[in-house]
Amino acid sequence: MSVVSSQRAFTLVETLVVVGIITLLIGLVLPAITMVKAESRNSGCLSNLRQNFTAWQAYQVANKGAMPICEFLPVVTPEGISGGLPQLLDNYMSIESPTWICPADFDSESTDTGTSYNYLPGLLRFSPQVQMEVLQVLMQLPSTTIDRQRQRVRVETEGKLVAKLFENDSKRLFPILIDSEDRHPGTRVPRNGVYLDGSARAATIETNTAVD
Repeated sequence: MSVVSSQRAFTLVETLVVVGIITLLIGLVLPAITMVKAESRNSGCLSNLRQNFTAWQAYQVANKGAMPICEFLPVVTPEGISGGLPQLLDNYMSIESPTWICPADFDSESTDTGTSYNYLPGLLRFSPQVQMEVLQVLMQLPSTTIDRQRQRVRVETEGKLVAKLFENDSKRLFPILIDSEDRHPGTRVPRNGVYLDGSARAATIETNTAVD
């Protein structure tokens, strides 16, 4: 006696329908996963900026409220990385700390320099209004002043003048640290920054307009 199987295989049409449904679901899920990852990286970046700002504040406290003055970005030399905020704050936040690299930053140049963030006071120190006042102070120094003392006076004066610019920034337009590139799409300006009051948020200005 022959036995007739009750099982039935999928037809080609049914298989194509199943594949289509799976493809549609993947298309719906992937953007959501991408969005979650982007939001996680954005949150990590904001956390980094707050921690770096804490080190920045610790420097100020240890130096009687002086504004840390250094290069806008570290410089890569044959001898290694030179200058920049991570090096200046090394006693307060390790130069190797992962907080100097934005989680959304995959640029090897940032790894080379050791940071994803631009230090805006290091740019504002070269603004015309600051340098004119610095020049006036330097011109008043005795002719016997040695170069090392002259450089110390220059940095101290730049620090005081730049600090005034930030203190007078009532609208908090100037971030202390800001993403060096657009890494956080979805905001009006897809860069994060940390401000003088310690708040970290989407930056409201581009760094190249800060000295206009």
